[in-house]
Amino acid sequence: MTGDGTRGPLNVGAVLILPEGFTLAPKERLSEELKEETKGLTISTYSGSKPNILVIGPIPGDKHQKIVFPILAPNPAENKNVHFIKYPIYVGANRGRGQVNPTGTKTNNTVYTSPAEGQLVKVEKLAAGGYNLSVKSKRGDVLNVSIPAGPDLLVKEGQTLLADQTLTIDPNVGGFGQTETEIVLQSPARVKGMIAFFFTIILAQILLVLKKKQFEKVQLAEMNF
Repeated sequence: MTGDGTRGPLNVGAVLILPEGFTLAPKERLSEELKEETKGLTISTYSGSKPNILVIGPIPGDKHQKIVFPILAPNPAENKNVHFIKYPIYVGANRGRGQVNPTGTKTNNTVYTSPAEGQLVKVEKLAAGGYNLSVKSKRGDVLNVSIPAGPDLLVKEGQTLLADQTLTIDPNVGGFGQTETEIVLQSPARVKGMIAFFFTIILAQILLVLKKKQFEKVQLAEMNF
């Protein structure tokens, strides 16, 4: 992600690596709740040969605090390489505009430093925002530093500078994070069977308790007789 020349809200983006066979769910398969949660988001596949890798961004971070990926699971009956087991999922996310533009120039999300040891002879504030600085080196050369709108200056005109001395604050508040989680592909028939099994166990326990109570009542009646 790259800068846009203004400070503005930071952009965010994410990549989701699913197991083979899992894909992005088509819009016609989404519930009304999922349609609302993914409204305004454009999620795409990494490539035609990798439909299991989903990417999104850059999108405004102030409007999207949560990103929902609607996933379509494969059918093991149709794909013999898919089984009802546990699969890993990998997620990576980035926050920030980046520090370098595609042209190689710095963005307003990084620190600007002095190109040489010398004196800051001129500070020109631009109408569109940002500054043009003129640094006169010890050899007498005048070096220009162009700073876009956003970063605040830490130096003043006439100040003596060292080589690579910091000229602006560090506005970089972005970052990258990643995590790993798991997804379990369940068979509806197995889930129904498990529920039926649990119900049978509970029913057997209840009948056992009732039978025990009945036996205790018979024993008590015989003792009283």
